[in-house]
Amino acid sequence: MEKKRSDDPLHGVTLEMILNKLVEHYGWDHLGTKINIKCFNDKPSIKSSLTFLRKTPWARKKVEEMYVFVVGK
Repeated sequence: MEKKRSDDPLHGVTLEMILNKLVEHYGWDHLGTKINIKCFNDKPSIKSSLTFLRKTPWARKKVEEMYVFVVGK
């Protein structure tokens, strides 16, 4: 039996993996201008960003959309 692969670009990707990729691609400064949230602009860290994004669906959605755009290039 053949396993079906998911078409979802976020399948199997953790929020931490997404953040690391975006920080690697843009850097904190540029990421903070693209998505203006405090955890990206004021003493940014993966830990504080994960905490905020897990509690804030609208911000997480923006980060996930940006990740899909970056990996789709």
